[in-house]
Amino acid sequence: MRPRRRPPLGAPARGCQTGGAVKSAFQPRLVNSVFGDPCLFVGLRWSGDALLFDLGRLDRLPAPEILRVRYVFVSHTHMDHFIGFDHLVRMFLARDAEVDLFGPPGVIDNVAGKLRGYTWNLVDGYPFVLTVHEVGTDAIRAVRFAATRSFAPEPLAERSFEGVLFEQDGLCARATHLDHRIPSLGYSVQEDTHLNVRTDELERLGVPPGPWLNAVKEAMRAGAPDDSEIEARWRADGEVRTRSLTLGELRALVRITPGQKLVYVTDTVYSHDNRRRIVELARDADVFFCESLFVDADRDQASKRYHLTARQAGTMARLAGVRRLETFHFSPRYDGEAERLQREAQATFAGELAPDEPDLP
Repeated sequence: MRPRRRPPLGAPARGCQTGGAVKSAFQPRLVNSVFGDPCLFVGLRWSGDALLFDLGRLDRLPAPEILRVRYVFVSHTHMDHFIGFDHLVRMFLARDAEVDLFGPPGVIDNVAGKLRGYTWNLVDGYPFVLTVHEVGTDAIRAVRFAATRSFAPEPLAERSFEGVLFEQDGLCARATHLDHRIPSLGYSVQEDTHLNVRTDELERLGVPPGPWLNAVKEAMRAGAPDDSEIEARWRADGEVRTRSLTLGELRALVRITPGQKLVYVTDTVYSHDNRRRIVELARDADVFFCESLFVDADRDQASKRYHLTARQAGTMARLAGVRRLETFHFSPRYDGEAERLQREAQATFAGELAPDEPDLP
């Protein structure tokens, strides 16, 4: 496992870009079935890292994939969304790694309570660090839990929150507060813009592709001036060949396209305020993972339990203009009827069923 020492989160966020893209770096999949504990694993193709949304049962996720996790986004700490926390810590405990966990108000106490339930007298040489970010309505509190200090909490500087959690590692992450009779967070992650190499321009320049193109992309991302020199290196006829080119000469090589956007929403009631927040969060998303605990015929039960129906998920996906809707977190009462919930959500998303209107303000 490689060390993952990163700049700490907390620098002022500039706001996230929006828009669709071509090929996505996101590789999402549900860890458990649509009837199982919520837990979404998202591999990041370009970095080898991964994201986790919620911490339901993790025992079905292989250890090498758990050890790719860099960021964890917890909607709330009901047992089916948080029972995998201990498993996550167990996997990372002796690793030289850092994980950032985001959650709603109260999550710092939840994590501290979990960690206090164990004895840590033999971990003083373990380098693992967990930083927990508690997302309030207008500020984010953060606490560092280091294995070398037996996970004693170390408060970090508080920072303001206006929707953006961070911009780092090629990602922009956002959150919004939703109502589940407790605060529950919905999340979006947006890739940085893609820099795609144009093979026709390479042929025109007469240089073959190679690792040197990464230097071109890095220079462009860093805003380097046009007179910056880039050395193209390649091997031909058994010899290493080089050619020096300026960034200005190479700009036509790269086509810039927006990065893709993934949204995760679960455990919230279908009120006007929640719908507005979710639609805003999911606007133009490439993939929208949304809970659908009940079918429309049981919408009264959904409202009582502060959950969504499949029709409501499809309504919000259509209003937000998302490209793909993935529903999950189905009630066990529909065991064997997964297609029923999926059909209802997709039919509403496609406009074949009328949208649902909230009964609550």
